[in-house]
Amino acid sequence: MESFLFQAAIYLGAATLCVPLAVRFGLGSVLGYLVAGILIGPVTGLVGSETEDLQHFAEFGVVMMLFIIGLELEPRALWDMRVRLVGLGVGQILLTLGAIAVAAYTLGFAWQTSIAIGMIFALSSTAIVMQTLSEKDLTPTRGGRSAFSVLLAQDIAVIPMLALMPLLAMGGGQGDGHGDGGGGHGAHGGESMSDGESAEMIADFTAWSATLPGWGMTLLTVGAVAVVVLGGIFLTRHVFNFAAMARLREMQTVVSLLFVIGVAVLMSLVGLSPALGAFLAGVVLANSEFRHELEADIEPFKGILLGLFFITVGAGIDFGTLLGAPFTVLGTVAGLILIKGVILFGLALVFRMTGRDRILFTLSLAQAGEFGFVLVSVAIQDRVVTGDLAAILLLSVALSMLLTPLLFILYEQLARFVKGTAEPLEEDEIHERAQIIIAGVGRFGQVVQRLLHGVGLPAVVLDKDYETIQLMRRFGIKTYLGDPTRPELLNAAGLAEARILVVALDDKADAVRLVKMARAANPDIHIIARGYDRVHVYELYRAGADQIVREMFDSSLRAGRYVLEKMGWSETEAYEAREAFFRHDRQALLDLAKLWKPGVPISKNPDYAAKAREHSRGLENALLTRFGEDKDAAEAALGDAPSGQEDGPAPKAAGH
Repeated sequence: MESFLFQAAIYLGAATLCVPLAVRFGLGSVLGYLVAGILIGPVTGLVGSETEDLQHFAEFGVVMMLFIIGLELEPRALWDMRVRLVGLGVGQILLTLGAIAVAAYTLGFAWQTSIAIGMIFALSSTAIVMQTLSEKDLTPTRGGRSAFSVLLAQDIAVIPMLALMPLLAMGGGQGDGHGDGGGGHGAHGGESMSDGESAEMIADFTAWSATLPGWGMTLLTVGAVAVVVLGGIFLTRHVFNFAAMARLREMQTVVSLLFVIGVAVLMSLVGLSPALGAFLAGVVLANSEFRHELEADIEPFKGILLGLFFITVGAGIDFGTLLGAPFTVLGTVAGLILIKGVILFGLALVFRMTGRDRILFTLSLAQAGEFGFVLVSVAIQDRVVTGDLAAILLLSVALSMLLTPLLFILYEQLARFVKGTAEPLEEDEIHERAQIIIAGVGRFGQVVQRLLHGVGLPAVVLDKDYETIQLMRRFGIKTYLGDPTRPELLNAAGLAEARILVVALDDKADAVRLVKMARAANPDIHIIARGYDRVHVYELYRAGADQIVREMFDSSLRAGRYVLEKMGWSETEAYEAREAFFRHDRQALLDLAKLWKPGVPISKNPDYAAKAREHSRGLENALLTRFGEDKDAAEAALGDAPSGQEDGPAPKAAGH
């Protein structure tokens, strides 16, 4: 017990020291964790062989990360990614595998070993790349989304690679299979359970499944996937409700962990990747009412385990091998990054990425990944590679992962020279219709949406700000990415059949343009627009808006009402004063909107100025007369000053 606590204190202390410093100097948390592992492992020797066993436990952080990624996606969104998954993902895997295998064969390795090396190096690090993309807020970019598609395809490709590795041994691959290079990165990290009854049950099941014919194994795999999908749809709600009966917050966390771990165990039993199974489970639950609760429960464990995984990677770097064959190791790492970089850059050109997106896609995926450790271990067991070669491969994988944060720093430097050339994000495909369309879901539009949602009225919500959309989606608000001022997007949202359009855009010019376009496309639609000030109200009125709401008007009236109440007015009197001002200003703004001329100053528009003075006097006289003040004195005090350009309501049809 004391030894465990001592080791835990070492890991936590190293992370506490290195990670804040790395973040402070702009190097990212991942590099901080890797450096922490190097310090406590190869440099000081504070941790030893237990790091190998700990890494298998820490790899579960990758499983949790993919589960949370799945929660952020919907099945339809995953289907929309099919082109990038197949084109970019499969293309990158096959091209990289082939190029590296040819290079290895040219260097004198057997063809079986060359293919194994190609598979090991074809994969990239999902853990490091996704963590760094998230920290640097690069996930929403086209380059970031394309990188995620490739990583997802790679995670899926691990399954056939593991199945293919034993077949390569049939050709008499080289090596004795007992080198020390596989230390700690094996495919099966559960050796500590081998003496237990549960481990025997797992071993019996694995042995039984191995005797099944091909069609039987296929049915078993399909059945496991079906259990995950159907269980996520039909059982999750009942399990969470049952756990809620305990009225203990930690029980919800227990259920969340049980769900993820259970899926991982099930996938492992049928020979599938636990990470892939967790991702599938997350996608299934993307529309569940428990989505946010699951994410909140799993996120802390994911962060800690991922950090621990990065530390174990750093601690497991064998600098003895590096010192023994420095040119071989460094040449392997440099060749790996160069070959993958060229292939990724070519794919970025084929898929028409430009500017920063192309650079990000190329540099973010140029390393090897954590699944390379698994493939190396399997290759050793199947005698496809020798122990000495395995040591070099493991070290090359680890060093390339160590260089990934530096590649992101290189991206940031290069991005400065191509600033502003990145392509806009791809717009979402709209698959639903509603009688209400809301264009813009910022601080104004979201209130409208929440009110409609609260009373059960569906609305199609459009916005071109990706961060805002992500925020809304975290709260369960379905929002589509796209520019609402584009006619094709509005048509896809059902403008021709919609009854109401709410224009809540921040950009004043965009709002006016949208109103004009919507009015021309559907003359019968009722347009409710957000106005910034009086001039903007006039522009929206002329563009065809039916009702215009000035964003600050109602809140200003409420504040004025509170002032009256604090000055001794009754609530009824303050409310009546507020309503009287509201009605008068609404009519005044309608009259002024008819006289306003675009681009003409008020001093050169005498009709507008005269009407403004008339309404100013009329308002003050009406209010003062209504509440018992001296009308003549009020007129003398006011003079003939115009009302100016303050915010106010602009009705076309009883607007606010």
